[in-house]
Amino acid sequence: MAQSNAQLRATEPATGMVARITSDPREIRQALELRYRVFAEDMGADVQGADMGIDKDRFDDICMHLIVKDNETDTIVAYSRILTNDLAARAGGFYSSTEFDLSQVLKPGKTYMEIGRTCVDPDFRTGAAIGYLWGFLAEYMEVNRIDYLMGCCSIPVSGGFEQANAIMDHLREKHMTPDNLRAVPKIPVPATSTELDGKSLVPSLLKAYLRIGVKICGEPYLDADFGVADAMILLRREDMNYRFLSRILRG
Repeated sequence: MAQSNAQLRATEPATGMVARITSDPREIRQALELRYRVFAEDMGADVQGADMGIDKDRFDDICMHLIVKDNETDTIVAYSRILTNDLAARAGGFYSSTEFDLSQVLKPGKTYMEIGRTCVDPDFRTGAAIGYLWGFLAEYMEVNRIDYLMGCCSIPVSGGFEQANAIMDHLREKHMTPDNLRAVPKIPVPATSTELDGKSLVPSLLKAYLRIGVKICGEPYLDADFGVADAMILLRREDMNYRFLSRILRG
């Protein structure tokens, strides 16, 4: 599956951005370095590979590496790794299953692609980079007839659990999956009462995900290593908001 889809980006422009799956060791190293800068340096996460200036775990030798590259500077400006059903079987399960009980989410006979470690260079967070990333994901889902996209999206907890609870209060209003598509966190975020406006606190990446069409699969997982609360996201292929994707790509 990965091999055939790589042909979707067989040629690329000499300038501007391009999204594609890479198997080039140099580009993969650049992607792992970008992950380190975003998660370890900017967020303070405790990542594997920190002594080498990279973020790398056991899934990275099996997954597909999706990059958005700025050809003018020859740098990787956005990234996400992909695990499909077959790749997850080789890895011993989806990454999300290390944080959640997915027994209600993973349905027999359905195909899934999990995205993870999604990040964007701070200098390219105006919308276009994430648009290219999701444009590729949408095309991949269509070409390979993937039923669902899923993954984890981070919510900050550095200032305590009040902010995360406020965000979840907002998300519960209209952004949750049906009860039969819920993931149960293995370590839930402690519940606290709050008067904060959760809508105004939603992280920009999660906000873009919601506008693309994703739903939240229940309560978040407390990721102590990354210092965040992970919200489990799910997107049915038919619910992809192509109009919003086109708009951010034009921007």
